[in-house]
Amino acid sequence: MLSSQALLEQLAPCAHAPAWWLGLSGGLDSLLLLDLLAELATTHQVPPLRVIHIHHGLHPDADAWAEHCRQACEQRGLPLHCERVTLAPGGSVEEAARQARYAAFERQIGSGEVLLLAHHRDDQLETLLFRVLRGTGVRGLAGMPRERALGQGRLYRPLLGFSRAELEREARRRGLSWIDDPANTDPRFARTALRHQWLPNLRQAWPHLDDNLLRLAAHAEEANNLLDERAAEDLEYCTDALADAWLSAWPSLLVRRLLELSPARQRNLLRFWLHGLGHVAPEQRQLLQWQQQLTAAADRQPLLSLAGYRLCRSSDRLWCLPAAGVPAGKGEALHKLADIRLRAGNGWLCWRHRQGGLLPGAGPWQIGYRQGGERIRLPGRPSQSLKQLFQEAGIPMWLRPSIPLLYCQGHLVSVAGRWNAEAFMAAPDQDGWELSWFPCAERPATD
Repeated sequence: MLSSQALLEQLAPCAHAPAWWLGLSGGLDSLLLLDLLAELATTHQVPPLRVIHIHHGLHPDADAWAEHCRQACEQRGLPLHCERVTLAPGGSVEEAARQARYAAFERQIGSGEVLLLAHHRDDQLETLLFRVLRGTGVRGLAGMPRERALGQGRLYRPLLGFSRAELEREARRRGLSWIDDPANTDPRFARTALRHQWLPNLRQAWPHLDDNLLRLAAHAEEANNLLDERAAEDLEYCTDALADAWLSAWPSLLVRRLLELSPARQRNLLRFWLHGLGHVAPEQRQLLQWQQQLTAAADRQPLLSLAGYRLCRSSDRLWCLPAAGVPAGKGEALHKLADIRLRAGNGWLCWRHRQGGLLPGAGPWQIGYRQGGERIRLPGRPSQSLKQLFQEAGIPMWLRPSIPLLYCQGHLVSVAGRWNAEAFMAAPDQDGWELSWFPCAERPATD
């Protein structure tokens, strides 16, 4: 039976969070959860409770719904944060609203804090059946998790074990007044048709449908745990700690080790790896095509662009890069030897005094980027092409257009501080400059 005490038992795993946030839509489920939480706050020692309402602006009554939520919180002495969101154009309105909603949640939830959502048993059943009809994989068959990471904090669904009928009985017993979103009865939405038409018919034909679906979800969850254990072992085998400061910021897998795994383990590892990086894995069709490209000739640089990120094979590694890639550099004058954020957004150049290094009296300076055919003569070595240096150091092709080159009166002086021309080097006991490049968006912490 649903009660504040039963809810407290469900919330035991997150009892010591810095704060609880409730996602309040104003509907029956979330309003009942609000009432139960407010009651708990007066009878038990619980984390500070805050409430967030996402204003999608999709319905003419959206402002009235936000006001309903404000009044409900005011009656219980709780603060309400109302956040308006704009939906991404194109595609499913339901999915766009969901993405905007969760993005807003992530922005608001602080480190270690917990977001509570009022999804219940019927929501879980609808989700499972909807995913089955769409051809989901094993991970999707596990349904909505009771808890998961969300930005800096955690998401928790304490009502998943209760049916909507139980929630409605308790809400009516408490005399609550809630919002009925017309979208919940609009058959144009696939999930609404599933809830009011398909699912009742299926239950009539298969009386044990609910229990069977939930048992399927439990089996799938167990299978996912085993797959994740295997993937964690494979991830450890296919990764190594990159000591190269230019490359360590970019997640990567060793292709030669990845290809030692069976195709099924490769796909399992890629899904696990990308999920750990906060990305949605490619669809099965894309994943199969990508696996074929992994075995392409070493001089090829296969690339797969996806929502929010891209995968690139280069220098015997599979790299996970930002959706727009790494910015290529733009030439600019360097008026003084001081830390500078490169104007294309391809990182920082930083200078430090040291003995040896680059001569202090040279100049004027210019920052340029590869055009092809550049060469440099390093101390005690013959002239070498930059292409050769990059290949020997394992610098991937996608990073090379971003690497700043320091010029003095048309002469190549330094390749981002990593390789310096002999003619511009100070003696070991002579005061000079050390140049470093940090290919990151934020200013690095340096001594």
